[in-house]
Amino acid sequence: MTQKDEYIRVLDFLERGRAGQKDEPVAHGIGAENFNLLEVVMRDEVRPKGGQELYIGEGQRDEVKYIKGRISFDDLTSTGQKELDYVLKALVDEKEEKFVRFFNEATPVTPRRHAFELLPGVGTKLMQNLLDEREKEEFESFKDIKERVSTMPEPSKLVVDRIIKELKGEAKQKLFT
Repeated sequence: MTQKDEYIRVLDFLERGRAGQKDEPVAHGIGAENFNLLEVVMRDEVRPKGGQELYIGEGQRDEVKYIKGRISFDDLTSTGQKELDYVLKALVDEKEEKFVRFFNEATPVTPRRHAFELLPGVGTKLMQNLLDEREKEEFESFKDIKERVSTMPEPSKLVVDRIIKELKGEAKQKLFT
């Protein structure tokens, strides 16, 4: 079962809603904690901007009338799909501690495959370098990972790329969504 989000970050605002649907102001957003893609109906006077945080939890919502429902990556507008990369980068950077913990605690997901290898661009050699460095001492930050594993691409970018892959439905196993 999918975890609920308390807040979303706006990916796109459609003042008249999606084509062929009820004429009401909607926003596409991504959950700030669990990365659920959602469509929400906005209060008439509210015009959110890309990246803006909106409360969607239980109780009084000042900007959002109601949650219309979950949407897929393909339901996002082209603007929403482009904005997703920037918004996710900001979310991953804000929650760096959570994702560094992933690098410190990741384990094999099958007898022949480690969770590190599910990150785009991480192969056997890079996985082994990560494991070797982690064994010496836990990672403290994305910067620490990058400095200690010199062949490592930008760790936050790997996480963002993996989340997008999961949202597109291109991943058999989920790490972050």
